[in-house]
Order: sequence, then structure tokens, then C-alpha cells
Amino acid sequence: MVRKTIIGLVQFVMLFALCLSAQAQKPKKVPRVGFLSVRAGIESREEAFRQGLRELGYMEGQNMIIEWRFAKGKADRIPELAAELVRLKVDVIVVGGSGASAAKNATGTIPIVFFSTSDPVGSGLVASLARPGGNITGLSMDAAGLNGKRLELLKESFPRLSRVAALYDLTSPFWKGNIAEAEQAARLLKVQLQRAGVENPNELDNGFSTMIKERAEALVKLPSAILTSYRKRIVEFAAKNRLPAIYEDRIIAEDGGLMSYGTDITDLYRRTAIFVDKIVKGTKPADLPVEQPTKFEFIINLKTAKQIGLTIPPNVLARADRVIK
Repeated sequence: MVRKTIIGLVQFVMLFALCLSAQAQKPKKVPRVGFLSVRAGIESREEAFRQGLRELGYMEGQNMIIEWRFAKGKADRIPELAAELVRLKVDVIVVGGSGASAAKNATGTIPIVFFSTSDPVGSGLVASLARPGGNITGLSMDAAGLNGKRLELLKESFPRLSRVAALYDLTSPFWKGNIAEAEQAARLLKVQLQRAGVENPNELDNGFSTMIKERAEALVKLPSAILTSYRKRIVEFAAKNRLPAIYEDRIIAEDGGLMSYGTDITDLYRRTAIFVDKIVKGTKPADLPVEQPTKFEFIINLKTAKQIGLTIPPNVLARADRVIK
């Protein structure tokens, strides 16, 4: 009897040990990240995000799954794609530009990390930069005064400017703050700012016609991921009409725009990985302060300047971080 009891206890201990071993060997859950971009994919930037993840020990397809979704400049697709990621029950949604509002509307529980987003406080995305609140945090694209700085660079490059058209996206939750900032800077620079707001890319031609009708002498594009998707049309219009133009994104200068000044957006993509890492490890978005940009770049496309017969003053050229020749 005693022997049977001993044997039973030994078997129980062995079985318990096997159960513990099986639990210890149970694979960890692979985090699934939803990535939503308003514009079409830009390979170098998505690669910067992957690089940021690799630096933290994540490899796509091995210990992290990324669900890529791109609206390709079509604003009406953004809510649909955000809802799709919610249905997939991803662990984190990473979203750029005005897509952050759609993601916030789609879920109040899945953590959201935004990047390249203007004025997250003024647009109502977060309660404050230090204490975002809710399920959303991330990286702001603009520091205060960048729209004014763009106008300042235009005026410094072409001192005789008196009328500048501001092209902006009326569907963006950030347009009011951006236009207010630009108008304040225009007053200080004694420049008339002419509004050219559009609700969708199909209205670009109307916006262009307004600029011509009002005899705009230059163009400033206010931040908009959707309009950036149609950058070639904007660049072609500016070149055809020999309008000095400045943009917020270096990719537009690289695609033929005259000048750009703004945040190093590729760096934002890379830094977004840090937020994702902290969240999948258990940190709540509400406990992660919103980061403001620290790296800015001024790019001049001298090739474009020569093509449309514009001369950039030497003192302005000397300030450029990069000159495209």
C-alpha cells in the first residue's frame, strides 16, 4: 500500500514537472502591429521604421507581424482601413498624418501611436503633450513656428514678394491651426497670404486657378499627407507658372519642388519604433508623453531654380542642409 502511494506521488510529481516544462516552452505571443499611412508607401520611410524595430530586437515576420495599410491619398479610405485594423485585433496601431483622428474614432482601447502629425493638442488628439490621456500618443511633426519659418525663408530668398498663396487641405483636422500660424507670420513679414484650401485632390485645379486669378507671386504648402501624395501635380504647377514654392516635406524637394523646410520625417518613422516597443512591453499610451521634433532640415533644389529662372541668394544657399544640383 505504502509502495503504491509512493509510486503515485512520484508519478504526480513527474506529471507536474512536465506541465511546468510545457508551460515554460510555450511560445510567447508575437505582437501584431497595424501600420496605417494616409499616403502611398515611401520605401525609405517604411524601411526606417523597420530599422528602428530591428535596433530594438524585432524582426518582421519572425517576432513581430506588421499589417501594412496605405490610403494612397484617398481620404475616404482612411476610416475604412482603420476599422479593418481594429477588426484584426492588432496590438498597436501606428498611424501618420490626419489618419490619427480616424484611428482614434475607430477604437478607444487598442493603443495608437501617431507620427508626422501636426498640433496633436489643438486638434484634440491628446489632452496635453506631457499627459496624452486615453489610448493615444506619439510624435508631433511640427514644432511651433515652422509654417512661419517657411514664409520667412521664402521672403528672405525673394525679398520683393508681396502675395503668397497658401495651399492647404480642408479635410485635415490641423488646417485651422496651420493657417492661423501662417497668417500671423505673413502679417509680421508684411506679406499678403492668399488662402487656397481644397477639400480633395480633385479640387487642386480650382486651387491653382485661384492662385493665378489672385496673381500669387509664390506658394507655400501647409502640412498635409494627402496633398503630399499629389506632390507632382503641385510641383508641375509651380514650375509652369514660375512660382517660388516651399514645402514641409523634403520628399517634395527631391521630386522637383524648389525648397523644403521641416522635420526629418524619416527620423520620425525610426523613432516611432521606440513607442511601439514600450507599448508591447506593457506601457500604457497615457503614460508616454508626446515627443516634439528635434531634427529639422532645409533643402534647396538648385536644379529646379535654374530650370524656372530663379536665383537663390548666396546667404540662403549657405543655410541649406542639402542643395540638390
